[in-house]
Amino acid sequence: MPHKAASTEARDLQSRFSAALLDPGIAPPPVVIAHDGKKTARRFDVYRNNVVVSLIEAVIAMYPAVQKLTGADFFRAMARAHIRETPPESALLFEYGRDFPAFIDRYPYALGLPWLSDVARVERAWLDSYHAQDAAPLNPNTLSAVPPERLGELRFIAHPATRIVHSQYAATSIFSANRSEDPQDPATRIESSNPQDTLITRPGMQVEVRELPPGGAAFLLGLLGGHTLSVAADEAMQAGSEFDLAANLAGALEAGAFGSLHFRNYRE
Repeated sequence: MPHKAASTEARDLQSRFSAALLDPGIAPPPVVIAHDGKKTARRFDVYRNNVVVSLIEAVIAMYPAVQKLTGADFFRAMARAHIRETPPESALLFEYGRDFPAFIDRYPYALGLPWLSDVARVERAWLDSYHAQDAAPLNPNTLSAVPPERLGELRFIAHPATRIVHSQYAATSIFSANRSEDPQDPATRIESSNPQDTLITRPGMQVEVRELPPGGAAFLLGLLGGHTLSVAADEAMQAGSEFDLAANLAGALEAGAFGSLHFRNYRE
């Protein structure tokens, strides 16, 4: 029992230390004592500031397009608020910031930018795709060996880097315009209210981001969710009459969205 009590006490101390580390309104835990017994609060403030600044810089590195859209000061304030609400749970900074798009949804000062959180979701998907496991994409020529009468039975396995983001806003275009190193033509205006679904892939060394055609998200999500080609196509057609099976399948294959395929009852 003493061991259990000690573990509980240690976790409680760790929790209080973490809370004080991210919130300047919380005093340092009493156990934090300087080597000379003086100026503990001031020294803790320096340490706290270094930790928070490093986390802010990590979020900036993950979401450069979002920062470009909001401006540096706005972004840093938003990132700081996010850090206080959602402290890191892993020592790997790459894993941090996954909750940032959802935080933007409820951040009161970002309510005037309703598309911003979806742009952040595309940006996080870009990062995850970049760090995904390397794998060869499915060769489109593989389909030519499949008997036509069996095409509908095919199941597609996602490439490890494939990500799909659904949005009611022009998230693809806004993201691409703000991640590009080329200045945007002033005459080019993005209508933010136009819904766009985004496909993010990495068939080689470079991450590719493209807007999906009508029905593309429903189609790919069905395929990558385990449905056969025929079932996924039927669902996409029901979702929208503009769905073009051939165009969507060809585009997904060209983008490297799949890693392999198999028939319903056995792998090819």
